[in-house]
Amino acid sequence: MQPSPKIYKERFIQKFQERKEKIDDHLEKYDQIDKSNREQLFEELAFCLLTPQSKARSADQAIQLLKENNLLTQGTPEQLEPHLKSIRFHITKAKRIVEAREKFQDFEFNFDDIKELRDKIVQTFKGLGYKEASHYLRNIGHGRDLAILDRHILKNLVNMGLIEEIPKTLTPKRYFEIENTMKNFCKNNKMNMGHIDLILWSTETGEMFK
Repeated sequence: MQPSPKIYKERFIQKFQERKEKIDDHLEKYDQIDKSNREQLFEELAFCLLTPQSKARSADQAIQLLKENNLLTQGTPEQLEPHLKSIRFHITKAKRIVEAREKFQDFEFNFDDIKELRDKIVQTFKGLGYKEASHYLRNIGHGRDLAILDRHILKNLVNMGLIEEIPKTLTPKRYFEIENTMKNFCKNNKMNMGHIDLILWSTETGEMFK
């Protein structure tokens, strides 16, 4: 029997209190990324391009394969494809990595306005929606106030009674509404969005991974 939203929420807060120190340590790793290292910033972008409908572990392994073969920064889509076969839609994603690499050369980061930067990322890089752009910014140390709304997160938000149902389509407007609901929940419980994401993901998968 499914627990009530109140009980589900209480259990979530308890998990947060139990894991807070470990989660904070994990979040601090993202803060340590060298923002002046363009190659590392692009690597994280390429990782987030691979994650939709694929496991994060598989995406990370694919990125490592590309790096080992000196393809991430200079390979053609055809050269990338054989190394991405563990990724869904690997042919399309190989093309998107190369397209993103070309656009990334002139891309400028303004970390003073993270929401504006997220909008710019979504508008610039094909294959990155608000979920992936939020994930990317979190992975480079600037996503503690951004929601990464995948189905796992949305399902748990329903269970906690924070939203009524998983949206059939997640428009930008609805994305921001849910994000604001999560922000209020965080504010009332002395946590941030990064905490929510890692608590729910570690509950679903048994581990914390980027």
